[in-house]
Amino acid sequence: MSCGRIWPPVENDNSEDLMRQTDFFMKASDPKALTVEQLMQDAVTRCTSRTDASTIAHLMTHRNYGSLPVVEEDSTLVGIVTEYDLLQAMLDGRDLRKVLATEIMSTHPVTVREDQTLAQVADLFQDRYLTRVPVVRNNKLVGILARRDLLFGYMKASQYWS
Repeated sequence: MSCGRIWPPVENDNSEDLMRQTDFFMKASDPKALTVEQLMQDAVTRCTSRTDASTIAHLMTHRNYGSLPVVEEDSTLVGIVTEYDLLQAMLDGRDLRKVLATEIMSTHPVTVREDQTLAQVADLFQDRYLTRVPVVRNNKLVGILARRDLLFGYMKASQYWS
């Protein structure tokens, strides 16, 4: 299997059914003190370096992803394939069925840790113009965090914090 989710195992492919961890942690929390672990999505679709670009493009377009983390068998993050990477391969006239993730992925992507706060990662997102970042623990992919997750967590926690 070259692409799939990390955790939890999901038989149903409808990502709307996935529960945000944020829902469990919001009550009585200072919104700016929320951590990445509380905000991240832990059901992450990922691929390996041997996944072809056509499969990656299919996943990204059908599931509305802007990027896909690339991991080794042990979940070590080795890169990320973005919409930009795929578009560049297309513009270069490459056949996406014959291009591997390792050939087009961005290596050494910006990552965050689970213990970082909303305030810390919000600054990172703004300073680096990011839309999403992989979350790692000991270089292993454990989740993904999007700007939207920051807004969702902040708004959810703000309902209880006065």
